Amino acid sequence: MKIALLGYGKMGKVIERIALERGHEIVLKKDEFNTYDGLSTADVAIDFSVPSAAVNNISASFNANVPVVSGTTGWLEHYDEMIALCNEKKGGFISSSNFSLGVNIFFGLNEYLAKIMNKFDSYKVSMEEIHHIHKLDAPSGTAISLAQGVIENSNYAEWTLEEAKNNQIHIEAKRIGEVPGTHTVTYDSAIDSIEIKHTAHNREGFALGAVIAAEWLAGKQGIFTMKDVLNLQ
Repeated sequence: MKIALLGYGKMGKVIERIALERGHEIVLKKDEFNTYDGLSTADVAIDFSVPSAAVNNISASFNANVPVVSGTTGWLEHYDEMIALCNEKKGGFISSSNFSLGVNIFFGLNEYLAKIMNKFDSYKVSMEEIHHIHKLDAPSGTAISLAQGVIENSNYAEWTLEEAKNNQIHIEAKRIGEVPGTHTVTYDSAIDSIEIKHTAHNREGFALGAVIAAEWLAGKQGIFTMKDVLNLQ
């Protein structure tokens, strides 16, 4: 399979190594200094860039009839626009805040716990996410996905980085050293606390999941999620 890498930072290099180990060919390594030459020859594009580049990368892929796996976060105000373009071009698209197998299991656990805890008003939910100092967006896309998972399965209405009011979920975002990513969801009461936590030890899980998603998406049309890829429905 021929893969175009859109974004060639630390994550892009890990994705490249894993893709090559799995027998794939890299036909483009797109960064801020080069063009999209070679994109049209790809079977699938993997976008791990920066928020300011993601929309151009995704648009260029759809316009070149190349399906896209995007792990870039911080650009979701343009999500509906990209979905419309994907449908117009009859493309294939998977956008996820986190491609790690463990995190996607964690998403499911978070949603299940939220359904249970919604019956108990004495517990208040909050979240903490810790990432490396190079991460540009806050809170992380994974934390936003976790908050959305709670909102969809409870009476909470929104998340905030500020002090939470009534039906808000407080997210504390920390940037420390080279931490790959740690996410904690806590339900706290006057009596006790319940906590679930996912800790990434390196970037391997994110990269492997993205390559697996790309392998699954190649040749498909439509809008998909990691639940589809991992059959976690």
